[in-house]
Amino acid sequence: MKLIKTTEAVGHVLSHDLTQIIKDEYKGARFKKGHIIKEEDIEVLLSMGKEHLYIYECADDSLHENDAALRLADICGSENMVRSDVSEGKIELRSAINGVFCVDTEKLNKINSIDDIMIATIKGNTAVKTGDKLCGTRIIPLVIKEEKIEAAEIICESIPILKVVPFKLKTAGIITTGSEVYSGKIEDKFTPVIIDKLKDYHIEVVEHITTDDNIDNIIDAIATVKSKGVELILCTGGMSVDPDDNTPGAIKRSGADIITYGAPVLPGAMFLLGYYDDGTPIVGLPGCVMYARATVFDLVLPRIAAGIKLEKLDFMNMGEGGLCLGCDVCTYPVCPFGK
Repeated sequence: MKLIKTTEAVGHVLSHDLTQIIKDEYKGARFKKGHIIKEEDIEVLLSMGKEHLYIYECADDSLHENDAALRLADICGSENMVRSDVSEGKIELRSAINGVFCVDTEKLNKINSIDDIMIATIKGNTAVKTGDKLCGTRIIPLVIKEEKIEAAEIICESIPILKVVPFKLKTAGIITTGSEVYSGKIEDKFTPVIIDKLKDYHIEVVEHITTDDNIDNIIDAIATVKSKGVELILCTGGMSVDPDDNTPGAIKRSGADIITYGAPVLPGAMFLLGYYDDGTPIVGLPGCVMYARATVFDLVLPRIAAGIKLEKLDFMNMGEGGLCLGCDVCTYPVCPFGK
């Protein structure tokens, strides 16, 4: 790079964006890469604190920040995403659909371990809507050795590290268990909560059966709902370890492969997830889902709605961040829960 006085820069071509900040009014690129400096630009540049400018020619083995940002954006991906223009050496990605945002965390960490490269994302496994910001990426200096970008591309292995998976499931069935509800002694206040949560993912409850706590009756109810071809089965009530809580045992005996009964999340420790051979998920929901604003169900529902099969490790990873603070005013999902 060649350092020149700004007052002597007329006619030179800027090789990088120059940012102007006016408090409470503006922050952005006042002069873009490629701009030919004119006489009238000098006073503006000086007011921006630019008494000197770097003019340089990029070496054959190096990349300018804008070119590097484009390469990094390719590493991140484009499936169901919208890419911004390059500005000040940075590119942002936003969601083009409603879906769940997925991150290859291992590869992301490896790429961010390379000096002078950064990719910042929102938390993976998060439900996103069209237009939501997902990612920003850039290099730290103005130029970078191309070999560093190539190293990041090797880590990527030609498979983007980010994606947005559209919500897939459309129908659900609910089995409400509990002799007190079945007999009409108390009102079923659980089902309306589940229906409202599913609506956010455009999943319609098309089957609903209420049964007592008899394990055989619960098994029969599950079989009936499954025979209707629903894409998701949810069981409410009877999920604790009390002797008369038979829902977990009924789900196991219904033929489901249990992924987990229990999760390191509060509220939601008694959560159950299983899958049938045809891939249909069945969920056992603890009572906290009925009254708590955010629970383990909210953490896993986006992936379930997108048809992503969860594994035991997915639940073990929830321990860090899995404690809800129970704030007086709940701001979930804009809070530490599940992060």
